Amino acid sequence: MAWDVVVIGGGIAGVSVACELAASRSVLLVEAEPMLAAHTTGRSAAIFAPTYGGPAVRALTAASLARFDAALLSPRPLLWVGTVGEAIAAGAREITVAQACELCPTLRPEAVRAAALDEGTRDVDAMGLHQGYVRGLKAAGGEVRKCARVTGLTRDGTGWRVSLGTEEIQTGLVVDAAGAWADRVAALAGVPTIGLRPLRRTVAIAVGGPVDPSWPLVVDGGDRFYFRPEGPGVLVSPVDETPSEPMDAKPDELDVALAMQRVNEVTTLALRSVRTAWAGLRSFVDDRAPVVGEVPGHPGFAYFAGQGGYGIQLAPALAAAGAAIILGDPVPADIAITADEIAPARLFAG
Repeated sequence: MAWDVVVIGGGIAGVSVACELAASRSVLLVEAEPMLAAHTTGRSAAIFAPTYGGPAVRALTAASLARFDAALLSPRPLLWVGTVGEAIAAGAREITVAQACELCPTLRPEAVRAAALDEGTRDVDAMGLHQGYVRGLKAAGGEVRKCARVTGLTRDGTGWRVSLGTEEIQTGLVVDAAGAWADRVAALAGVPTIGLRPLRRTVAIAVGGPVDPSWPLVVDGGDRFYFRPEGPGVLVSPVDETPSEPMDAKPDELDVALAMQRVNEVTTLALRSVRTAWAGLRSFVDDRAPVVGEVPGHPGFAYFAGQGGYGIQLAPALAAAGAAIILGDPVPADIAITADEIAPARLFAG
């Protein structure tokens, strides 16, 4: 069977853009693993943070809020803290150290030099979001195939031939939404790569002193740690960005210990043991904005990649904008970006 579009990758990027494209095209989504969201999506810290990321990311995040199913979001303020005098995130409201400690009493006042509050932050049901897109894709007539590794991509007349082992699929449009593997997929197709850099991020659930579930997400302005309540424990990260090959990332014990140490230095939590830990790959290009659209000179092959650590929070707007860009339609008016800002061509200029 021929499909209008073949989307490669079953994480949040792939399922969201596939769902949007399926409104007007026949869509097949293929995933190499035996389950969808097997890597970064399933390991996300799952936060909607309007003050997190660069200009394009913040614009896409802002436009995503009204597009989220409200049932997938629950309020949790983001408290930015400066521990060595860092600048606080743009868009957050500056507050006093005393106010910060009132919001999160476990903070040590002597360890905080500046603070700011983003009250627009929410927890996100990341897997609920992902599964909603899968249901939407299937309801529109799309198909999902797991254990379907792409072994070949060949330009064939006006379209592409996608090899899945011994099976070949004809399509007019390939969308490369393969996350950390996106450059490998492009190379398989003979398409210029975008310099995607997978970076490992470690997260753990640690336990120590009492935890109040109403505490905010606390993020260090110098990118040394973040933490938030998670059940009876605390979700912590050292905000590591360790270069990696595309792989099933595993947590490093030293990174877990570093996260606990950094959080203990600025709080009274006395974290002393780890309940569980995991790692995911956040994949960026040099300017840390997403990469969406066709590569000049390679019609019918489009990237939908480079979401980095923002894939959950900007998914609704990026999928809507991405589907429009890929199909040659205008970006929806409520999304304050242009196609050029996230086009692959910007990475090849000069």
